[in-house]
Amino acid sequence: MKKYIISAFAGLALMTSCVDLDLNPLSEGSSENWFSTEQEVTLALNALYNPSLWKVECNRFFNTDRWTDDWNQRTQLYDWVGGTIDSGWSQGAAEWSNGYKGIARANTILYSLEKAAGELSEEKMAQYAAEAKFFRASFYMYLITAFGDVPFYTEYITLEEAYEMGRTDRNVILKQIYQDYDDAAAVLPESYSGTERVTKGAALAMKARAALYMSDWETCAEAAKACMDLGVYSLHPDFSEFFLSKTKTSPELIFALPCSNELGIMLYDGAGVNSFYIRNAGGTSVAQPSWELFFAFTCTDGLNVEDSPLYDPANPFANRDPRLTATTVEFGSEFLDYIYDPRPSATKTLQVSTGQMVNNKDCKPGSKDCSYNGLVLRKHVDEEWIDDKKTDAPARIIRYADVLLMYAEAKMELGELDQSLYDAVNSVRARAYKCAVTETDKYPAITETDETELRRIIRNERRCELAWENRRWFDLIRWRVCEECLTLPVYGLPSNDLSKKNEETGYWPFPKDFRPTMRLSSTIDITSIENFPDYYTKNVEKRGFVPRQYLYPIPLGDRTVCGNLTQNPGY
Repeated sequence: MKKYIISAFAGLALMTSCVDLDLNPLSEGSSENWFSTEQEVTLALNALYNPSLWKVECNRFFNTDRWTDDWNQRTQLYDWVGGTIDSGWSQGAAEWSNGYKGIARANTILYSLEKAAGELSEEKMAQYAAEAKFFRASFYMYLITAFGDVPFYTEYITLEEAYEMGRTDRNVILKQIYQDYDDAAAVLPESYSGTERVTKGAALAMKARAALYMSDWETCAEAAKACMDLGVYSLHPDFSEFFLSKTKTSPELIFALPCSNELGIMLYDGAGVNSFYIRNAGGTSVAQPSWELFFAFTCTDGLNVEDSPLYDPANPFANRDPRLTATTVEFGSEFLDYIYDPRPSATKTLQVSTGQMVNNKDCKPGSKDCSYNGLVLRKHVDEEWIDDKKTDAPARIIRYADVLLMYAEAKMELGELDQSLYDAVNSVRARAYKCAVTETDKYPAITETDETELRRIIRNERRCELAWENRRWFDLIRWRVCEECLTLPVYGLPSNDLSKKNEETGYWPFPKDFRPTMRLSSTIDITSIENFPDYYTKNVEKRGFVPRQYLYPIPLGDRTVCGNLTQNPGY
């Protein structure tokens, strides 16, 4: 029987006829006559870089952050965080379909490379195979993280075999993921000249991430250390600058998916961009950082707001980790040509370019639809977006700071509290303060030796450093802490009249004596704000996570076609 590379899970179109047909005409590209030249192989590989295949990362602006305690969106809860997903959930089906589409394409390249043997050098053949293995490993990594055990294949399969396929233990698949990343790292160059493709460092970094998601601490530490030891990467000098549209390359960026407005390959479309623009600048302020995220940033003494004498309730941005104002716009600061001031008394604000006071649409009296909790996002948000609400900033998948923090966490979980651990995590923190890791008088260096407390510190460091980068959801899942932080209310500002009473106390928007609690797991508990008068807050929505959602449901359509696909518990 003739075999075809297929993915029953991504969909397969079949054609039948009573006459003989040439299913592979030479005038058209197909897996039967393609891959005979370097150009054809390169084009096939390039397709794997398309953000459309990376649904878990690129389905929309800040895709998975929408399901976490870092995110507020007016009165809306996304279905995952609302606890309402089922086997018909379109997001899960899209991630499943595109994951297997990517795997099928990678397998096709690996199977077909021999057709170009006479056209390509052995070195090029090895490089292209390594790239394909990198992508196959990455797609499988996301699938086993989201779904657990999944169908697994690395070769051609027949249609009949696809229909009979069941689920493979994800630990078996993990071994292949590691092997693919190792094979890629052994061949891929450390860098390229004049182009951006996956590298040795990318393979090592993503292997560390796969191990992190599976809590395989030894493999995570080894892979992260191997990436660090390459000596290729370093932290971008300015944390804020790294996330601007103009920063398309950086020694911190390990792997990104290129985007292009001209070619229509964009991560950020006009509607998505508009959600994160302040209303004064023509945006809608639909979504904003949560109060829980706001209070996750420590004070400049390294202590939590709960414990630090430096916390000033009259000016809650003062004396805080610099990443707070790099992530969230400080009240009274310039942002997108306006002074951002959400206080109810600030009915006028300054437009910086004209020097004129204008009606302030970013406070409740100016617009009922301004930020529901007073906070707006600064990280990523860029003046480049203003003209057409588009940007071709790359989709940043992994960066060096993440590798350093993965290494530190893995070492901590292994009980190996050596200097390399502290150097890794302190390098990230020192960069935030724009100083060298050795300048411990200029930033709050981490020296904690108690493993329980160190775990809390490192987890919170990940939250503050990687906020709104599609990393928080994966961390909440693997730490198994969703029940304690994703079943609580989403808080926001009360009505305009009540908010005015709030401001008249001199402590806006938070009460003078309010201090949130950081749990040992590192999640933030702000529910004590309900003990204060109602002019300080209101419950906008209540999250509704249910434990079954630690794994996605297997899509209904695929279970209907493939009868051996069992369902995850609870669905």
